[in-house]
This record gives sequence, structure tokens and C-alpha cells, in this order.
Amino acid sequence: MDLQIVWMAWNWQVHFLFYFDFCIWAYGQLHYTVVEESEPLTIIGNVASDLGLSFEQISERRLHLGSEESRRYFSLRLESGDLLLNEKVDRENLCGFSSICLLPVELIIEKPLELFRLVIEILDINDNSPSFINSERLIKIPELAAPGLRFPLENAIDLDVGANAVTSYKLSPNKCFSLNVKQLKDGKLFPELVLENALDREEIGEYQLILTALDGGQPPKSGTAKITVQILDNNDNPPMFDKSVFKTSLLENIPFDSFLIKLNATDMDEGPNSEIEYSFDDHTSGKVRKLFSLDSVSGEIHVQGNIDFEETSFYEIYIRARDKGVPVMEGHCVIQVEIEDVNDNAPEVFVTSLEGSVPENTPIGTVVGLFNIFDRDSGKNGEVQIEIPQGLPFKFKSFENHYSLITDDILDRETTPQYTINMIVSDQGSPAMFAITVIVLNISDFNDNAPMFSHGSFNAYIYENNLPGDLICTVYASDADEGENSLLKFSITETYVSGSPISSFIYMNEHNGNIYAQRSFDYEQIQLLEIPVLVQDGGSPTLQSNITIHLFILDQNDNYPKILYPIFTRETNDHLKIRRSVSLGNLVTKVTAVDADSGYNAWLSYSILHTIDSSIFGISAHTGEIRIIQSLLEAEESTYTIFVLVKDNGELPLTSTATVVVSIEENVEDESPQSQDHQPDYNEQPDMTLYLIISLAAISVVSVVTFIVLTVKCLKMENSQFCRCLNEPEPNNFACQPQATLQLNKDGTLKYMEVKTIPRPSTQAYNTCFSPALERTDFTFLRPLDFPQLKDILNEDYDEDDDVSFSLNNEFSEVIQVRNH
Repeated sequence: MDLQIVWMAWNWQVHFLFYFDFCIWAYGQLHYTVVEESEPLTIIGNVASDLGLSFEQISERRLHLGSEESRRYFSLRLESGDLLLNEKVDRENLCGFSSICLLPVELIIEKPLELFRLVIEILDINDNSPSFINSERLIKIPELAAPGLRFPLENAIDLDVGANAVTSYKLSPNKCFSLNVKQLKDGKLFPELVLENALDREEIGEYQLILTALDGGQPPKSGTAKITVQILDNNDNPPMFDKSVFKTSLLENIPFDSFLIKLNATDMDEGPNSEIEYSFDDHTSGKVRKLFSLDSVSGEIHVQGNIDFEETSFYEIYIRARDKGVPVMEGHCVIQVEIEDVNDNAPEVFVTSLEGSVPENTPIGTVVGLFNIFDRDSGKNGEVQIEIPQGLPFKFKSFENHYSLITDDILDRETTPQYTINMIVSDQGSPAMFAITVIVLNISDFNDNAPMFSHGSFNAYIYENNLPGDLICTVYASDADEGENSLLKFSITETYVSGSPISSFIYMNEHNGNIYAQRSFDYEQIQLLEIPVLVQDGGSPTLQSNITIHLFILDQNDNYPKILYPIFTRETNDHLKIRRSVSLGNLVTKVTAVDADSGYNAWLSYSILHTIDSSIFGISAHTGEIRIIQSLLEAEESTYTIFVLVKDNGELPLTSTATVVVSIEENVEDESPQSQDHQPDYNEQPDMTLYLIISLAAISVVSVVTFIVLTVKCLKMENSQFCRCLNEPEPNNFACQPQATLQLNKDGTLKYMEVKTIPRPSTQAYNTCFSPALERTDFTFLRPLDFPQLKDILNEDYDEDDDVSFSLNNEFSEVIQVRNH
């Protein structure tokens, strides 16, 4: 009989474990078993093989145990992927009387991040013997007790479970008592002493019985208790309850001293034999005695402790009712208390894994955090939901009580470098309870922003004659990235200016964007530099931007006025001859000068510095024309030396002087030029006027004919020297320069016109590519054939025997610059 019971229990447990194991695998979990009290380093199973990982992937994907509870009892051998036992495990200490002892183990695989849950079942061994709390028990039975009367006995406690728990009881042989074993709702066995025959105290006044408890182990273990049965006389009716089992329910967290139930037992006897006293039976646990109080007289039961559904959802209270007869009679009942859950536990959030920083180029759907969420309540009170603020590029996915935080949108560190996520976890209870967990995610930088200059264009200015090494300007740029991705390096793209690399003109500091002059600039040679600047960041791949800086060279007054006419040297000292009878206002001569500077620095003014008689001659401050302002008939001198001061309009003016020697003769042919500002006396000199008109007409005709002939010749001979003059220069000759620059005032009058000169050839005569335009003006402007830098001409040293021919009334050849103020 006992062996059959043991076999049935073992067969049921094996089928249950097989079904449980199958269910676990169905939900994607691994299930292993280990026998309690196994030695440390016992191999439980190869998790790497079961997860489909090779030996190389174990370390590459960083396989490790998750929670600290998992690492307490178990360890992972990375060389082979075996799950090992860390220390001896006592199933009774871990799971108590639970029939199945399971330990959850969290297993984490990184790169990519994955979570697996293992279930380790601790198998029981028969390492505990049944035992009784009270090794001796006294039972008093009246002699009038009828056969069939039952007396509950103390059940034996065996810390083992399943087949290793208590499976049977036996009673020592006797002729009046037998043993009945009752199985309760929770599967526990409780022995009862059954009176089989009527008692006769006079025959046997006391019985000594041995109660033996046996477990189902192989071999079985046992424990005994001594039962002493005393036969009492007279009081032959025990107290009786209305029913043997009372059922009631109770809300958890009910206030202290709350009423539970009132018991009412009756005794058919009279007098002291019917007076009943209530007490907890021996089967009532110490925990129940602490939670509930029993009034021994009234039979009322009240709550005196904290009722917690999450700790225990069901209590059984064993009550005994005794009378005061001799011998004492007693009755028994059981109160079954169901605990109803209330929503008294907020959800708990445990961070399993969380990325320290998330790159801003992380793809959508990437897992950045793993969480476990538990609610100790049951039903709706234990169902949780997660809320995070709207507008965040994250969302949650769930699997049972495991949740993963994944990216739901594109991340941009420059817009939001850090996210603070207030995760609100609430249950479905009423009222709902919630927990708030703050998650801080830092977004790491990715080089996705090119450097940007502070302005779309840069203009810089520097005065000529600067010192090499002078700071010209500073270029500012910024990069929205951070760290090495925002480290900027400036450089200049190598280009050529007039055949020279631009790096020979300027230097740029690659770290701060400062641009320095490599040489001293000369405005007369170069007025504008276009500097292509490139800025690169330090990211990978490198991003860059470029911009062009326009560097304007500003003019300084560093050139003295150059006297073109008259030429006065020690060897050349020509006198201007005029008649003594010349009229007032007559033009004596014109001083011509140029200045290689520009703007106001090249605006020249003329004044007479010194003469013998300054009242005879006057000079135009703007044109340099020297005229007679007093009659020469009264002049005593026959020769006058006029010193003309030529001054520019610079902030610090520069000056030059010209010397004009005028000889007065009584009768001399009038060779002095006539100005339009002073009308000649046609009645006095009609022949001179006629000669002048005929000369101008002849010159015009010759010029037009010459131009037509040269044009036809150029069209027929593409390689002629004249065509090369018009199109491209011959080797060792100057190229043709652009036409003169003309600038008008607002009222339409001439402001200035620049006409550049050519160097004098060895024949000491000027050549021209085009015919002059015959306009009625003080000067005849000739379009130059070849025109080098003006400063080179002005700095040219003339030999003492050189001369210059001019073509203004056979005295002036051309004017370099005229300004009409």
C-alpha cells in the first residue's frame, strides 16, 4: 500500500515536470535542473550551445549573467559556455514547502543586446526526516466515549517535498485504537486517533501509543511521537461546532482589531462539563497566532497583525473548544480565510542594462536599454503600462515583464545633446499606483556638420608699404559638432597671382584663422587679391567649407609728383622766348606733372614758389598754365626764372619743383601756345590763325589715312606687327593695355580719366596704335600702344641727353592723368 502511494506520487511529479519543461520551452526559455546539495562547480548545462552560440561568439558577443541574484548561485564558464553552480543549494531554505523550487536566471548577450531568461529547477533529495513539534502528546478520553470518536493528532513536519515528504503514518498495535489519515485541501496529511472499541477505565486506565511518520524517500526516513491516552470518567459529551469548516474572506491591509468571525460551540453536558473555553489548536501555525487573536470565552476572532496578500493569500485557523468537565472534552473546527488583494503595491522598475551614450547616427529601432518591471499585486492590480513624454524619439516594447527602450526617430546631438526621460509606470488598479523612473541618455556626436564661416563673404583692407608679418584679418568659422569633430584647420587653396603663388603674398595660421602679409604690398602694382580659404574639421570623414576673401590694397601717398614738362637739367636749360608786347592773359607755358598714386593722393596743385617779380606771372592751381598777369612793357628784366611748386593732396603732401626760364625780347616770332580760355586777337595775327587751322586739318587727314591703311594691312597679314599690337604682344614687348578709365560726376561732367604712357623707344619718339581723336580741348590724348606699370616709368632714370617731344601746339606730347575738379 505504501509503495503504491509512493510510486503514484513519483509518477505524477515526473509528468508534471515534463509538462512544465515543455511549457517553458514553448515560451522561449531554457530550463535546467540541479539536485540540491550538489557540490560547487557542478555543471548544470551548456547555455551557449542551447542558444546556438559558437565558442568564438561567447566572448565576441559578451555573454554574461544579468542580475546579482543570478550571479550569487551560478556562474558562467566563458571558455565553454557551461553554467556552473557556485555554492551548495539547500532547497528547503530557498523554497520552503513549495512543491516546485525554481530559480530564474537572467542571461544577457551584448552586441547586439539580447536578453534570455533561464529557469533552474532545484530537485529535492531526501535529506530531512519527518519530525513532530511535540514529541509527547497527552489525550484524555472519557470512559463513556463511544466507538468511532476521533482525536486529531499532531502532523509530522518534513522539510522535503514531493515523494520525499511525509507520505504515511502508522500506529503501534493496540486493541482499542486505530489510525486514520486525512488529506486536506492543500494535500497535507493529518493523522487522527480513532476509538474502535468502548473503553473501560477499570480494565485499562492508560494507553501508551507510538505514532510513526514515514516519508517517501528511498530508503524512507521516519519520525515518532509518544501518545499517552488517559481514560476519564463521567464527562462523556464533548463540545460540538455547527460545522467543522468555516469559510470567510478578508481584505489585505485591514485595520488592526477588525472583527473576523464569532465561534459558537455547544456541549450537551451540564454544569462545569458544559462550560466551554476556546483556544488555538496545535495545528495552528505561529504566523496565524500573530495575525489573529481569539477570545477564549466569547469565541470572537479579531485581526491583530498586518494582512498582506502578496505574502500569503490563504490562512487556515484551527480552533479547539474544551469544556470544564472531568475529564475535559473538546471539539474542533477549521476556519479557512481567503485574503483578497487590494492595490497597495506600486510597480517596481529595475534597470537591467542601459547604454551610457547613444551615437546620434543610431538607426531607428536600436535597443538602448532593458528594464524589468514588477508589481506584487495580482490581477488588474498587477498589470502595468508605461508612459513617456510625447515628442521623444524613443518608445518601449514589452515581453512579459521585460521591456526594451528603442529609438523611434532620428537623433540629432546638435539639437538635443541629452534626453531626460521621465518614465511613468502605472498599474490598472483602482486607484492606480505608479512609479516614476528618470532615465538620462547622452547623445554622442557624429561628424554630420560641416564648418560654417561667420559671414558669407569677407573683405579685408591693408595699406601699401606694410611690414611683412603684419596681421591683415582674422577669419572666423564654427562647427556645430563637438570634440575632434569641431576642431577646425584653416588653409589657403594654392592659386597664382601674376605668375606667383598666392602663398608668397600671404600666410594663414591654420589654428586661429589669422592671415598675415608675407611681403610689403605696392598699390601701384596690385590693388586686389582674391584669397581662397578652406576650413576643415577633424572628423572622419572630414567635412569642409570654403570662401573667398577679397583683400583690397589701399593707396598711401608714397610717390612724389613727377615733372614731365619742362625738363630742366644742367645740360638742358631751354628758354621760353616771348615778345615784350604780348597781351595780358597770354599763355606762356604749361607745367605738366603726374603722380603714380591714386585718388586724392594723385590730385596735384600748382603754385609759383619764387620769381624775381611775382606780379608779372600767374599760374593756374589745377592746370599748371602760366600766364601773363601784368604788362611786360614796364618790366625791367629781360630774363625771368619761375620756380613752380607741384604738390599732391595726400594727408602728408609730397612736393616737387619745376623751373621755367622766360626770356623777353623785343621782336620774336610768337611760339607760345594759345589756350582756349584766352581768345587770340585775330585782327593782329590773322596769318597765325590760318596756319594753325591748316596744320590741324592736315594732321587729321594724315591720321585718318594712316589708320585706314594700317587696318587694311592688318586684315591681310595676320602675323604683322601691327596686329600683334592689337591682339597679343610680341615677345619682349609690353602687352596692349585696356582702354582709359572714364569716370563722370553726377551732373555728367568729367571727373577723371586715366591714360597710361608707354616707355620711350630708342628713336626717342612715341608710337601709337590708334589715331587720336580730335576734340576741342587743351590737350590731345593719345591712346597708348604698350603701357607698363606707371611706377616703373616714373622711377626710370633719364639720361642727360634724353629729350621728350610733346604734341600740344608742338610742345606737349600727352598727359598721364587729368582731373576735372
